[in-house]
Amino acid sequence: ITAGELWKKKQSDVLRFLLRIRCWEYRQLAAVHRASRPSRPDKARRLGYKAKQGFVIYRARVRRGNRKRPVKKGIVYGKPANQGVMQVKFERNLRSVAEERVGRRCGNLRVLNSYWVNQDGLYKYYEVILVDPSHNAIRNDPRINWICNATMKHRELRGLTGAGRKSRG
Repeated sequence: ITAGELWKKKQSDVLRFLLRIRCWEYRQLAAVHRASRPSRPDKARRLGYKAKQGFVIYRARVRRGNRKRPVKKGIVYGKPANQGVMQVKFERNLRSVAEERVGRRCGNLRVLNSYWVNQDGLYKYYEVILVDPSHNAIRNDPRINWICNATMKHRELRGLTGAGRKSRG
């Protein structure tokens, strides 16, 4: 079976072992770090990644779970309807949070897309595909040079990526 078919069976012994080993490895690394190559090449290619100059992969770690409302001693002044503190959900999904953090780190690159790579009890790990708009290999490629337009700056902060669009209704 191919690597792509293997990834569809995430609970198979092979992949469970692989994910467990990789999860340990990712835990030792920084919250946002550069990956030398995508750990899921088939998925990355489906989302627009090409193994050529100008394409970059970053891996990001995001804490799982709900968003706690930042109020003193859990006291919300207002109507009882708005008094929740712990079970309040964040509007956007964790994948878009990961994209945002990577996008802020790499201000000179453009976020193309992202995908899930791993998770444990505390974190979810995502890989984010970035494109360098100032690289000639990108600027001269008609398939991807749309991302060099000025309007494509910080797509991830404006909800224009696949993950961000999910929260826009």
